[in-house]
Amino acid sequence: SGKLIGNALTDVKVIYRQLPKVRSGNHFGSRIAFRKDGTIFITAGDRFNQRPLVQDLSTGIGKIVRIHTDGSIPKDNPFYGKAGVNQAVWSYGHRNLQGAAVDPATDQLWTVEHGARGGDELNHPEAGKNYGWPIITYGVDYNGTKIGEGVAKAGMEQPVYYWDPVIAPSGMTFYTSDVIPGWKGSILVGGMGAVMALVRLVVENGVVVKEERHLGELLSRIRDVRQGPDGFVYVVTDAAPDGQVLRIRPAK
Repeated sequence: SGKLIGNALTDVKVIYRQLPKVRSGNHFGSRIAFRKDGTIFITAGDRFNQRPLVQDLSTGIGKIVRIHTDGSIPKDNPFYGKAGVNQAVWSYGHRNLQGAAVDPATDQLWTVEHGARGGDELNHPEAGKNYGWPIITYGVDYNGTKIGEGVAKAGMEQPVYYWDPVIAPSGMTFYTSDVIPGWKGSILVGGMGAVMALVRLVVENGVVVKEERHLGELLSRIRDVRQGPDGFVYVVTDAAPDGQVLRIRPAK
């Protein structure tokens, strides 16, 4: 946290740090989503080389945490007051969460995360629940070998939706405007892998009933997506040295 004065950030304070500290340049996770009660969700990946710690509740590896904006722990967190546990943890068993958004209609957290070869997931992580990584997954390792025990296990949650082959999902948002006809209520997700596109998901009664892919002709990794105050959709492409911010509006 800190104060933004002009173009300078001052009074910087660390309010949460993923522990243990490890040496890795991958799978940070690192999305922040704000709930209506003022608490914040922070996603934290498995750091690529720390799979054994994902199921360890004393760590911050492969977890979603929920904290107050001053870094304190909400008393209604699922592991609040339990000894030997990271009490900031909201849910666990996550691999590499690169998108997170709170549904403005329900205040429910939704996330997307990368699998390995196969098994990218859409979830709505609930308090105290285990989302399985690396014990269950719909993907295999990069060398083609099996990961964990299969695709399901008692006590572990199934994804709402998964991709195989993967799309490498990144930023996500809920579209709430009427400006683009037919899109209101959709989940929008950026794709950065074999699918470099803006993915639109239609969810009914908690189930994805339709998927569309747009902007693939750009051949650009879409890192993030947001709805602007004008109701248009804005996406950020991830390309060096010429990444762009693009505005999407209805065809005339």
